[in-house]
Amino acid sequence: MSIDHAHDHLSAIRSALSVVVYPVQYVVSLPVDYGSAMVENLSSRAHLVAENERLRTENQLLSAKNQRYSALESENQRLRQLLDSSSALSQDVVVADVLAIETTPSKRQIVIDKGSNQGVFVGQPMLDANGVIGQVAEVGPFSSTGLLITDPRHALPVLINRSGLRAIAVGGDSPDELTLSFVAINADVKKGDLVVTSGLERRFPAGYPVGKIVDVSVKPGDPFATIVVQPSAKVGHSREVMLVGPRVESLGLDRISAVER
Repeated sequence: MSIDHAHDHLSAIRSALSVVVYPVQYVVSLPVDYGSAMVENLSSRAHLVAENERLRTENQLLSAKNQRYSALESENQRLRQLLDSSSALSQDVVVADVLAIETTPSKRQIVIDKGSNQGVFVGQPMLDANGVIGQVAEVGPFSSTGLLITDPRHALPVLINRSGLRAIAVGGDSPDELTLSFVAINADVKKGDLVVTSGLERRFPAGYPVGKIVDVSVKPGDPFATIVVQPSAKVGHSREVMLVGPRVESLGLDRISAVER
């Protein structure tokens, strides 16, 4: 070993022995290499699974946030429409959220999150961004019940914007329609005419949209025409409403006769 170290006489023998030993070294190292590769593979797979789970969770959170942003955008748009509509009114306006909607053949009403503590009073008009939606029928300290204009018990003094003809709009058989009462068969009424509030009884602001006439028919022998009106407001679908006007003591329930029957 000393001579080989000093003069390198055994290099050829070492080369020959390395050729003979190499297969043994290869076979011995196989389990170690495979084990290392398997551990690395399992580690990479576990990392990928964890990464995939994390990305899936983030995707769900982003989807939820996106839906929330869409809902907020829609809510902002509705509130903007309400504000634009309220600017045309000379009376005070309070915006209320709709808590519940009840629509049955005999009763169509909503519950809102404003009550007497916020100045709400019985008979107060309720509007949305598109038109008249109803009026307050019952008031509690923190919430109120509103009667929709499509309720069979509700009646609203209106006029036809084009001709100035006055009539009474009452709740129809469908939750999405009104009918005009006591309109003569020869009255100047056409399909597509805009129906607005007349301002009688000083309850609803005059000239505010109520709906459009969608059907005019006359039954043989009837002295009055059958007129169907589609409400301008999203009756039964609005999520926010405007409560219009200050309290007027003379407009209690004892004076609802022309407005609610």
